[in-house]
Amino acid sequence: MAVTGEITGGPELAAALAAGQTRLRALLGGLTDDDARAPSALPGWTRGHVLTHIEGVGLALARQARYAKRGKLIEVYDGGRGARDAAIEAGHGRPAARLAEALGDALDEAEASWAAVGPDDWDLPVSYRDGTVTTAGLAWWRELEIHTADALLGRTAEDWSPELCTHLIGFLSARVPDGIRLTLGPADGSWSFVRGEGTPVAVTGRPADLAAWLAGRVPPRPLTGDPLPTLGSWP
Repeated sequence: MAVTGEITGGPELAAALAAGQTRLRALLGGLTDDDARAPSALPGWTRGHVLTHIEGVGLALARQARYAKRGKLIEVYDGGRGARDAAIEAGHGRPAARLAEALGDALDEAEASWAAVGPDDWDLPVSYRDGTVTTAGLAWWRELEIHTADALLGRTAEDWSPELCTHLIGFLSARVPDGIRLTLGPADGSWSFVRGEGTPVAVTGRPADLAAWLAGRVPPRPLTGDPLPTLGSWP
């Protein structure tokens, strides 16, 4: 695939995280209680749910990097997935001012933690997916950008960078079901991405549309491909 240069870690990832964190912070200004209670792009979740989730996952992945620099491994969430879900349920109904303040504090922590990652730190081990600081950083990039769009605060998948779309298409193509050779690309054929073996299926669209579809979101513009394959679980 040749959409644009792929970000795989290092200074480029640090810069992408810093930009995404700054954008989200700017979108929080003027958040009202009605805004916080309004539906998000995720079925069954309000904006409050989404913002609380970003708060929690931002802190969780930031501490993966922070502890890695100390030579220690730590659980992603204290208490695991159950504790994560409980925190979202407990926090989503907070007043808008408190939601924005708490998320701002989490972004402060994320910014400090990721800015402190040095050139030789990205390959340090973390407990998240038994990976490295890079693995956790890429996860935070995905969570930050996808859920910022989910919050419906003004930024959508249409605004995702070419670099993010390249990353999402590669990472999320693992959702392609067995028995399908899926080819993704634009109508002009300027690039293509192929995943899997079996029955050939072609899905055509812009990078942002393909990335949104693979992420389980509604693409900004319709895709060409009939029928679209049913995707598997998130990798």
